[in-house]
Amino acid sequence: MSTSLKILYDDNHCLAVAKPAGALMVGDETGDETLLDQAKEWVREKYNKPGDVFLGVVHRLDRPVSGVALYARTSKSASRLSDQFRRGSVEKTYNAWIDGSPPNGTHTLTDWLIKNRNSNTTSVVREGTPGARFSTLEFRVVSRSDRRSLVEIHPKTGRSHQIRVQFASRGFPILGDVKYGGAKGTNPRAIALHARSLIVQHPTQKIDLELLCELPLEWAQWFDVPV
Repeated sequence: MSTSLKILYDDNHCLAVAKPAGALMVGDETGDETLLDQAKEWVREKYNKPGDVFLGVVHRLDRPVSGVALYARTSKSASRLSDQFRRGSVEKTYNAWIDGSPPNGTHTLTDWLIKNRNSNTTSVVREGTPGARFSTLEFRVVSRSDRRSLVEIHPKTGRSHQIRVQFASRGFPILGDVKYGGAKGTNPRAIALHARSLIVQHPTQKIDLELLCELPLEWAQWFDVPV
């Protein structure tokens, strides 16, 4: 059985794994191995399943982001979990190291965002711009070090590159996120953004399921920040 995959939660309906920075959740034009491939192989070996293994993709994390990655083990679970993400009822908590030092307290960032699929970038635009989507999050500073800040983030919407562009547009780019003006880290495949927890309703038991993934210890080396 693969030892490189860290399992956070597993039952007959859900599988949560720790996504490393740089890993693809699903396939793209690069053809690189995906976290989904590894997770299917883990299920196949653990449960001795012949043939193809079903795992439903219910949310996405950007390739340079680390943290909790949740898959569904049945089509019914996939439908129910996907609906929670679509309705915005999933409670998400991220941590990020950013350049700069926002004031203390809880802050709300609200923008209209539009994605350029050709360049795979997202921009802040005026309300009313065709194709723009309303985006909002809350955050607070957890600690500070050398004009940098560790923030805790609670996205209220789930737009492409939302956290990255909302902070960058205010002069607080995420460390390592050179696409949006962040300081370059020593790992070009990683940015200092981590999906630390998800709270979802279990698709069959109807209880809250809290999925946790600790911050990567490698951040100290990659971004020269305390961990």
